[in-house]
Amino acid sequence: MTATPRSNKPTVETIQPNPARAKDMPYAPAVRIVGACDLMFVSGVTPSPLYHFHPHVDEEHQHPIGIGDQVDRAMTAAKEVLDSVGATWTDVVKITKYLTDIRDMEGMSKALAPYFGDWKPASTTICINQLSSPGARVELDMIVAIPKKS
Repeated sequence: MTATPRSNKPTVETIQPNPARAKDMPYAPAVRIVGACDLMFVSGVTPSPLYHFHPHVDEEHQHPIGIGDQVDRAMTAAKEVLDSVGATWTDVVKITKYLTDIRDMEGMSKALAPYFGDWKPASTTICINQLSSPGARVELDMIVAIPKKS
């Protein structure tokens, strides 16, 4: 699947070495950016508010238990960043997902699906010991291809 480019937007293509097996994958093995663009690297977002105090104030980091709800909160924070530069989910070319329990992978994937629709950015999932605030089970960082303004 290739995302439909807007005017002056670089073409973003998924790379499928074996297209017949693409339906078996929940992500693209690679994404190629063709044309001029800017790259934006989105810092890790968690279920915590995008802006919060450092050092952490516990009241700002009350997370829901369910992985789906935690993913929704993290994606809300990521959308705030995307919106600020006029980017959309189909501009995300790479997502790295950090989980504190690998058994949450299926629930996380289900929660991410409505955001990306048919678009499947390149993806990596890593299981880690813990995140920056107690109770956080997911962190997401992204690489975004933003069209150059004419």
